Amino acid sequence: MRVSTDWLSDYIALEGVTPQELAEKITRAGIEIDVVENRNQGVNKVVVGYVKSKEKHPDADKLNVCVIDAGQEEDLQIVCGAKNVDAGQKVAVALVGAKLPGGLDIKKAKLRGVVSLGMICSAKELGMNDKLLPKEQQEGILVLPEQTEIGTPISQVLGLDDHVLELDLTPNRSDALSMRGAAYEVGAILGREVKLPNPKEHLVEAGDEAAKHISVEIKAQEQCSHYTARYVTGIKLGASPLWMQNRLVAAGVRPINNIVDITNYVMLEYGQPLHAFDADKLENGRIEVRMAHEGETIVTLDGQERKLEPHMLLITDGVKPVAIAGVMGGENSEVSEGTVNLLLESAKFDGGTVRKTSRQLGLRSEASLRFEKEVDPGAVITALDRAAELIQRYASGIVHQGIVQAGAEASEKRVIQMSLSRLNRYLGTDLSLLEVKTIFARLHFACGDAEQDVLDVEVPTRRGDITLDVDLFEEVARLYGYDNIPTTWIEGPTTPGAYTRPQAIRRTIRSVMSGSGWQEMISYSFVHPDKAVLFPALTQGSKAVKLAMPMSEDRSVLRTSILPQMLDAAVYNMNRKQDSLALFEVGSVFFTEEEKLTKQPHEIPVLAMLLTGNRAAQQWNVGAEKVDFFDLKGALEHLFAYLGLEQRIRLVANSPEGFHPGRSASVLLDSKDGSESMLIGTIGQLHPELQQQYDLNDVYVAEIALEAIYKEADADIRYRELPRFPAVERDIAVVVGKEIEAGDMLREIRESAGELLETVKVFDVFTGSKLGEDKKSVAMALVYRNRERTLTDEEITEVHARVVTRLEEQFNAELRK
Repeated sequence: MRVSTDWLSDYIALEGVTPQELAEKITRAGIEIDVVENRNQGVNKVVVGYVKSKEKHPDADKLNVCVIDAGQEEDLQIVCGAKNVDAGQKVAVALVGAKLPGGLDIKKAKLRGVVSLGMICSAKELGMNDKLLPKEQQEGILVLPEQTEIGTPISQVLGLDDHVLELDLTPNRSDALSMRGAAYEVGAILGREVKLPNPKEHLVEAGDEAAKHISVEIKAQEQCSHYTARYVTGIKLGASPLWMQNRLVAAGVRPINNIVDITNYVMLEYGQPLHAFDADKLENGRIEVRMAHEGETIVTLDGQERKLEPHMLLITDGVKPVAIAGVMGGENSEVSEGTVNLLLESAKFDGGTVRKTSRQLGLRSEASLRFEKEVDPGAVITALDRAAELIQRYASGIVHQGIVQAGAEASEKRVIQMSLSRLNRYLGTDLSLLEVKTIFARLHFACGDAEQDVLDVEVPTRRGDITLDVDLFEEVARLYGYDNIPTTWIEGPTTPGAYTRPQAIRRTIRSVMSGSGWQEMISYSFVHPDKAVLFPALTQGSKAVKLAMPMSEDRSVLRTSILPQMLDAAVYNMNRKQDSLALFEVGSVFFTEEEKLTKQPHEIPVLAMLLTGNRAAQQWNVGAEKVDFFDLKGALEHLFAYLGLEQRIRLVANSPEGFHPGRSASVLLDSKDGSESMLIGTIGQLHPELQQQYDLNDVYVAEIALEAIYKEADADIRYRELPRFPAVERDIAVVVGKEIEAGDMLREIRESAGELLETVKVFDVFTGSKLGEDKKSVAMALVYRNRERTLTDEEITEVHARVVTRLEEQFNAELRK
């Protein structure tokens, strides 16, 4: 919000406070001032002049010799090259000795033999933003209204002796999106009286009843709670007064004509957007507020046809749409040169509806900005009267009697009970009741008499952000002065922060993986639809979630797997000669069973891993060794061991989509009693076709769903003393069918050996013609230990025999001789 100090001084006395000091005070009170802009960029000795005559330069076709009355002792002869200069105009004249923005000094000059005693200026040469001026004044010299007094300093005429404060407002302070709100804020900060215009004092209702000419009906009460209209006839369209144009330009709004400028002026003054319809273009002067129909369209004031949807609120005349409520008017009802009669609108539209419509149509305006943040319901009629009064004064309009309206008027002012002792306890202050009531009086918050420490505070409708007593505490704090609040000890119970179980386990996973030499990556959650179907193992049968407004086709759906983005990262690195990679990411994948979303999609946390290249760089005495499936499997087993799940994780050979057939496996998590298993992920080599498509070397990937891990993991570190008694090692080699999985055998060994078995691992697998085509030999090393005493040979023999028997029974195993 751009606040002109010249405009602000109409409502509150600013004597004794510089714009910079005022900006500092406002910032300290909670509203940050980004910039203090001086509108006078260095204009000096520039006055209003009258062009008495214009003649062609005798030696230059593009130059004119003008005689100017600038209120000096003698008329001035000035050579001017502007195309639009003409006799009878009032113009801005820079006298000899004047200084203009950009360091331009005006001196007596001779142009093609003709003496020139000054310069006729354009708006741009005066340091003004000419983009905010009417198009005819953006080129050539600045032409002033006929009634402008000759010799008057141009800075006074154009309101350049002004400063603009740019308020950086937070969303809750929509009240300060108006000069009225800014005046109340500054009045409270400075402790000065605020005087606002009273439209009723000057408004004359001269015509017959407005209700005879116009009617209003609301068919969407939830989206439009109050709609008011006035009927004005006999208007004369033209330019608005220069002082109004100056204030609009200072606020960053382009002046257009007196009607549009007045509605914009009142919007800036009260924070209440208005709209003027050509009443003769409305069907029987009717206004009907309703939701749009499917497929309905409207051509807006910018000349664009807009396709409307049923959630958009419209202003219609019962036959056709004439405006998109709170966003932009329609071309078919705009005020034009032939407009004589007006229907003036002021309404309270639902902020959420306006916000959604504005965003979807890509139409952002000063009006929609205010409606989105909710306007003051108490200013709807006041702003309407103010606009009617100004149209009556500056457009010769006849304001007909009465306001035609529908819906409920502003609700009663909110009353909040506040405890003085609670306020002082929150702020750490010792404020008296009188001090607090004085602060509320400065804010124009009425207070009742305090009863037993409780004060009833009446909050005006313009401050919709204040709903609780703590909001009042904040108002007291900022106006009392944050610098004046003493430092106090924290009181009351404190709750130490802690990670949730999923957060703690995610941190553990990251720590273990990083400590093992893996590098973490973070990728977008949005992917191309083709990549969302590459690895469906975790979301089999589900669909990707489409974005309503994607940035591009490459980011149009939510990912169903992290692996495609890991492959992109691998390609990126390999193209830069980084061939050995160990990457992991902990993130979420998303999916749904619906074609069109009607409920929240599923989101599951996932650990993704990618391994490729060499285990270690080649040295002079050691050759490079490529990683393989078992390197990735070992890293995963190490992580599960750290999480206390190594005994419950199984890998079962499988060939899911996207993985190499015969070199991949499903990862299962057994229940604690071993009665059932849950699929939690997939591990394996990338499918050759994908590997070729991405132009990669051998790549090994894994993707593990973490929801079950969160529930079952035991990541607590437990320490135990070093063993004092010796271990006994026994090897066993058995011949089994090739289809038998070593993991199943290890699980049976652990179960049959019981607590005496410390570790068991496979150290050799042999196949050959001597064993048979469908046989293999698996050799395993078993370590037995009792941590309380030394084991005897008899105990070891008994347990080992039990292990052999279990293998024979379960897998038809034969001891290899």
